[in-house]
Amino acid sequence: MHTLILAALLAQAQPASTEVKLADGAGKPVGTAKLTQTAHGVLIAVELHDMKPGSHAIHLHETGKCEGPAFKSAGGHFNPAKKQHGFMTAEGPHAGDLPNIEVGPEGHARAEFIAADATMDALQDADGSALVIHAKQDDYKSQPAGDAGDRVACGVISK
Repeated sequence: MHTLILAALLAQAQPASTEVKLADGAGKPVGTAKLTQTAHGVLIAVELHDMKPGSHAIHLHETGKCEGPAFKSAGGHFNPAKKQHGFMTAEGPHAGDLPNIEVGPEGHARAEFIAADATMDALQDADGSALVIHAKQDDYKSQPAGDAGDRVACGVISK
């Protein structure tokens, strides 16, 4: 009996988290992301491999679908407050706007971000959401998505 109570208490103490598998437009795995609820928003820890070197935009998108090759099924940015895109706009940013991620010369990257205006409950709603990586870097101001280019990798965020 005490073991069950202790297990229940430990489960309550653990923050909500999920792992997202990222794949390119052909379905080839290119990395993972771990999303964890914190007091300051959702912590997103990303590890990538086999990606084109350079700076890439990474965003939370509104729908939990990653149908390749273009991932349009993921919809627009996660934006429940209906703000404009970008850290450099007075009416922004979207809750799904994140800093660019830098992929090294061998195609690998590791990064951690806080999505301050997101919650795991909202990201894991009935239709889920998606983590999308773009071909180019986000300029943090162009509407609606920072002139970030094609969507080159995607992972579904669900319960």
